[in-house]
Formats: sequence, C-alpha cells, structure tokens
Amino acid sequence: MPELSACIETFALRNHFTISRGSKTETVVVTATVSDGDVSGRGECGPNARYGETPESVHAAILDRAPDIAAGLDRHALASRMPAGAARNAIDCALWDYEAKRSGEPVWRIAGLTPPQPLDTAFTLSVDTPDAMARAAAENAHRPVLKLKLTGDNDLARVRAVRDAAPGPDLIVDANEAWDVAAYEACVPAFLDLGVRLVEQPFPAGRDDALASLERPIPVCADESFHDAASLEGLVGRYDVVNIKLDKTGGLTEALAAAKAARAAGFDVMVGCMVGTSLAMAPAFLVAQGARFVDLDGPLLLSQDREPPLRADGSRLSAPERALWG
Repeated sequence: MPELSACIETFALRNHFTISRGSKTETVVVTATVSDGDVSGRGECGPNARYGETPESVHAAILDRAPDIAAGLDRHALASRMPAGAARNAIDCALWDYEAKRSGEPVWRIAGLTPPQPLDTAFTLSVDTPDAMARAAAENAHRPVLKLKLTGDNDLARVRAVRDAAPGPDLIVDANEAWDVAAYEACVPAFLDLGVRLVEQPFPAGRDDALASLERPIPVCADESFHDAASLEGLVGRYDVVNIKLDKTGGLTEALAAAKAARAAGFDVMVGCMVGTSLAMAPAFLVAQGARFVDLDGPLLLSQDREPPLRADGSRLSAPERALWG
C-alpha cells in the first residue's frame, strides 16, 4: 500500500503581496506525497491563518492520516475522515495524482471531464497607494483582467487610478471583508463606469446580511463566505458568484462537486487560489474549465516556480504537463 509523507516549502514572491489583512514577501506551502516506491502523486496546499491554519498544523494534520492511507483510505472516503481545509486538499490532490500516474490515465479522464483547454487568468495587483497601483496597472495593461486588492479606505481613488493607467482590461475588485455598507454604496455605482465586472467579498463573512437588501448592479462574489457545497444555501439572495478554492473545499473531489452544485443553484462560478505554485494550480485548472471568472495567477506572482511549471503566455495558462500533476 502507498505511504503518505509531507513537507513544508517556502517560495519567494516577485514583489510584496498585500491585502487588507496583511503583507508578505514569500509564500509557505505544504506538499503531500503519496508513494508506493514506484509511483508518486503530489498535492500542494496553502495554509491560511484566516481559517486558523499554520504550516505546522497542516503538516501535522496530513501526517495524522498516514496510517489511514497505508491501510487503504482512498479519495472517495477521505472526506469522512477529516474536515475540509488545506490539509485535506493536499492529500486529496496527491491521491488523484497518484491514481493518474498509477493507471496511466489523466485526471480529467478519470473524473469524467472533457480535455482541458487554455484559460485566461486574472492578474492580481496588491493593495498600495493609488499612484503605486497605477504604475503596476500600466506594467500589466496588456492583460485581459486585473484583480485589485482593496482596503475600504480610498478605494475609489485606487480604481480610478488603475483605470486611467490601464484602459483596456476588465477589473475585479476584492475587499477581503474590509468594507462596510457605506463603502459599498460609495464605490459600487462609480465602479460601473470604470469597467469593474465583479466585486469580491465586500463584507465580513457572517456579517453579510446587508447584501440581501442592497442593489447589486455588479455581480458580488462570495469568497470567505463560501467554503464548499454546504455553504450554498446560506448565500442565496446575497451573492451572485462563488469563489471555489481547493484549499477551502478540501480538494479537487469536493471542488468539482461544489462547482456543479453552485451552477445548479443559480450561481456563477469563479475559481481562485491562494498564493501557491503551479502544483496547486494544476487541479484547480480542471475546475476552472467553463468558469465565468478565473483567478489562478499564483505562479505568476512567484520569483521561482516548480519544474515543470504551468505554462503561461502572458495571462493565458496552458493545461499542466503530467510530469507536474495529473
């Protein structure tokens, strides 16, 4: 039977990455490996302090499941043995990769999906002053979609500065729970004329009731308020889009189910990521096929990626090589 191992890895970023909750110059990921000595499968996750995770706690949670994997626990039963979150994501994706490499069949075929096609990803601009964000936007004005991190303070000036510097791209704005109702009402009507196509998680999760009574002329996306398919019922009438991230769903298995359930419930789908390497983006790439919004730019923010990486031509991502994952 296969063995499960894990390691903590650090990857430097090209630039500071800042959102409303803080800033960092590197990303720390945890990689799980399922191996029988001949074949190995890998999965990467990004522990998130927002959900009470640390690299050390996630590493320990993965290793806690090693006896179960050795006893034959598969991805179908994994959700019954551990909660959704980063640790389960790493194991689930490692099991998919292991199965694909062991069988010689790609993950997309095992999952009953169509062959994956190239995708255009949004490119994220870190929170900064309006002038600094304008400079970053000008450097990336060739990209089809820019995603702007906001803070709830001076955000309209930031978006206007970006639009002046980069007239072409569509814009996504992400407040990461930092707004209140006054900020929403001050910004959203003006955003209509600035080419903003999506407003992501304006209010804190659990304190987003106001969205049920506010006008939503621009679609509003649930990120921190959405985790898996079980989250959907409480979002009806408040959100128009849900952001599926494998570190929240607990892996590809639940992410695929959540995407199907979201569409059936009338939501559009966004597929996003934590700041991670191409190994983390590869399974998300499958979920992102057919998504209305794609935000898988994690590797584009790194100064060094995995080998082989997910190939990118500007913001256009190609399907992962099987040597990477799947």
